[in-house]
Amino acid sequence: MEIANVEMAAAWDGPEGEHWSRHADRYERVTRRHWRRLLDAVPISSAMNVLDVGCGTGRSTRDVGRAAASALGVDLSSQMLELARRRALDEGLANVRFRQADAQVHPFEPEVFDLAVSRFGIMFFNDPVAAFTNIGRALRPAAGLAALVWRDLDHNEWLLALREALAAGRTLPEPPPNAPGMFGLADADHVRAVLADAGYVDIELEEVNEPVEPGSDAEDAFAFVRTIEPAQGLLEDLDEPTRGQALEALRRTVADHETDEGVLIPSAAWLITATKP
Repeated sequence: MEIANVEMAAAWDGPEGEHWSRHADRYERVTRRHWRRLLDAVPISSAMNVLDVGCGTGRSTRDVGRAAASALGVDLSSQMLELARRRALDEGLANVRFRQADAQVHPFEPEVFDLAVSRFGIMFFNDPVAAFTNIGRALRPAAGLAALVWRDLDHNEWLLALREALAAGRTLPEPPPNAPGMFGLADADHVRAVLADAGYVDIELEEVNEPVEPGSDAEDAFAFVRTIEPAQGLLEDLDEPTRGQALEALRRTVADHETDEGVLIPSAAWLITATKP
């Protein structure tokens, strides 16, 4: 497998991939409202072949596969893809396939897909123009791209609240703009420029203001949120007393967002759509 994004491959085919595989159902629940918005907005017919970029444990690929002629999910993580294959087999989805690949450089068969989708899986390319150009080669003329990405930190209360709870008196650094990672495609102008340079047209960004849902109640959500990578990164340099205080602050923050439907924390994403000419 050819890898261009070595740093991200090490994370996603390592500790990050392991964590997502262990908590697959939880991660799928966190952004299920966002994913429904994409499915409602983008028609998928039984004649379409669909490419799912950054498919993770494969829920998005399986959902697409139920409506399409075929679906191929690609991801950097061997652990997540192993689970994705097992679940597709358990669900009897013979038209769904998975492949470990770096979509930035993978030699896709040219012009075979009618649509490319992504559920928060395309923000990590170290050369996004090259990546979307490569993905475009796999799309038929007039095929579409539809993807969910996070908007900037200031619009995402769920992460702001987590950072505030775990700051423990520190001034935390801001994520660098347009760098590979969670907010790599947060800036709308940057997204339009990247996709235009990669050859796409009809580029649109729609706000998706849906809550993330990390758990069924406060204790359930806290048990999960404390283990995710942003939380672990903020906790690792704290001494034990300060760490305990920070975790109690996080517990209170999660409890403040408990509702009858579960723990719901406001978030903001873009639904990006574009067309290959």
